[in-house]
Amino acid sequence: MTISPARAPGTGRSGDVRRLTRPLYCYAFLDELVLLYPVYALLFADSGMSGWQIASLFALWSLTSVVLEVPSGAWADAVSRRLLLWVGPLITAAGYALWILTPSYLAFAAGFVLWGIKGALGSGALEALVYEELDRAGASGRYAHVMGRVHSLGMLGVVAAMGLAGPVFAAGGYDAVGAASVAGCLLTALAAWRLPEHGGDTAAEDEKGGWAAALKDGVTEVRGSRAVLGALLLVPVVTGVWGALDEYTPLLVRETGAPDLAVPWLLLVIYGGATLGGLLAGRAARLGAVRLGVLLAASGVALAAGAATGSPAGVALVGLAFGGFQLATVLADARLQHAIGGPARATVTSLAGVVTEVVTIAVFASYAALTMGASHGTAFVVLSVPYVVAGVALMVTRARRA
Repeated sequence: MTISPARAPGTGRSGDVRRLTRPLYCYAFLDELVLLYPVYALLFADSGMSGWQIASLFALWSLTSVVLEVPSGAWADAVSRRLLLWVGPLITAAGYALWILTPSYLAFAAGFVLWGIKGALGSGALEALVYEELDRAGASGRYAHVMGRVHSLGMLGVVAAMGLAGPVFAAGGYDAVGAASVAGCLLTALAAWRLPEHGGDTAAEDEKGGWAAALKDGVTEVRGSRAVLGALLLVPVVTGVWGALDEYTPLLVRETGAPDLAVPWLLLVIYGGATLGGLLAGRAARLGAVRLGVLLAASGVALAAGAATGSPAGVALVGLAFGGFQLATVLADARLQHAIGGPARATVTSLAGVVTEVVTIAVFASYAALTMGASHGTAFVVLSVPYVVAGVALMVTRARRA
């Protein structure tokens, strides 16, 4: 696997950077401030959905993202990245409204399709817009720093949603939680509209063709550059497993014997670790392949050790591992953005996204199979192994080249 070297951070034009980061950070926080997150599974169950129906809804959600990920990335390259980031939250708001106004299987399915469309529209478009606006300001080396904060603010948005969902639900039930989620989507769209985008100059327009041209350019760049291909493959290796395991952390925490009232507080330890990992991305932007391999392997060991303890104290190690995975996720994305040299940046990023989605679905299936005859802790231990293997592979490959 060929990995492009990280660049040294640069300050660039601070005014241009601030004009990007102010609405960007608002967007990152508001995009995850969805009060339906902690209770939508309860909404489905209370509406009479069976276990297999709920599972099919999750599968439909993932399938929508997989199918549309790359086409939407090419669309972002051919049209406007900011437009897609603005439209996405509006589409999701319509889905949430359907859930509350007409709670039924068809409404829930339509909502998940709309949610999947929103995810596909933003994946690739956001990273491409941020990188190119920073590059225009002479600050592309700050990409890891900025995106680290984006990921951390997203985590804080999730935590805030968890804290607010209880009181809002107690005051007005699902209707109140749904209305708050729709309002959050509208604010997210407003923040997206405030993002700068300098894609309309003559030079940039000369590089852009139609949708098919953008798709062809992206595929050609991946096939023609070992550095881009290696950086692209690193993204799903780093992101796919822990992105899926995140959905099961409440079950892991409950299995430690912690009372239900303590589960949210222990989850804050895990989310706190991931938030800290994102904030450290700027300082770690120049991390080489060997040290990135050490980070992955060490995080995998910490995850296995924390899950194997079977006690609430082990949650701290899980939080430490998630911090390492979050840091590695930002660094892998930064390496990919630095490696891309053509105009189809969103398309290439979306190719990494679709491979990540496939890996995530495979992890969901593996987790289900593992927990048929083993504990959640055992499943976490087994699924930590890919990180140790990937970390060692990075270190060995780099040492051989050296």
